Amino acid sequence: MTAVTEKILIVEDEPKLAALLAEYLTASGFETFLLDNGTDVVPWIRDRKPGLVLLDVMLPGRNGMDVCKEIRMFSSVPVILVTARVEEIDRLIGLELGADDYICKPFSPREVVARVKAVLRRTRDGRTMRAAGLILDEQRYQAVLHGHDLGLTAVEFKLLQLLVEHPGHIYGRQQIMEKIYPDDRFVSDRTVDSHIKKLRRKIEAIDPQSTLIQSMYGAGYKFEPEEQKGPRD
Repeated sequence: MTAVTEKILIVEDEPKLAALLAEYLTASGFETFLLDNGTDVVPWIRDRKPGLVLLDVMLPGRNGMDVCKEIRMFSSVPVILVTARVEEIDRLIGLELGADDYICKPFSPREVVARVKAVLRRTRDGRTMRAAGLILDEQRYQAVLHGHDLGLTAVEFKLLQLLVEHPGHIYGRQQIMEKIYPDDRFVSDRTVDSHIKKLRRKIEAIDPQSTLIQSMYGAGYKFEPEEQKGPRD
């Protein structure tokens, strides 16, 4: 079977640097695509679904921070931010927006290729999920919201992961029990409700306005990444 060539989107408005990165990545077996304007990135990703995005922060049309934030509202594609802004606060802001890595100019093209390979390997092996400011690391049972660790228990992590995997899907209490307690231990409906309430409290401690986990009266619970209001228990 022929291996699928990974598509790398390079968003960089310096033509020589963009061409150099494309040359090195192509030589390493990647298929590269170039954009030089921030306004074009989101539509391109929606249509083409790249394997990774190298995203410059300072772009004409729209800056990379805003672009990264919007990407994370609908896609978990790995994003590496590239910038000449080396201040620590910029690094923190970039990673809190959901970037997987952060490279500061000037850099070696070989370093970029190594970072790209490392991020792709990490996201494949560790099964990382992203949605609405959340980053779920299945390997470490860690959930991060807007850059802050939620401090979930294993059961709470499994519950959140279940809901995030299928946004908008309503899970009844029985379905949830079957998914997060595979050893068939006896738990009551109220146990599920308790986990949901604890999960919400931890999310709301970071984002007081969050409505990510919504309850549907008489039906169950769902994860809703859009800014919509839903009934609450």
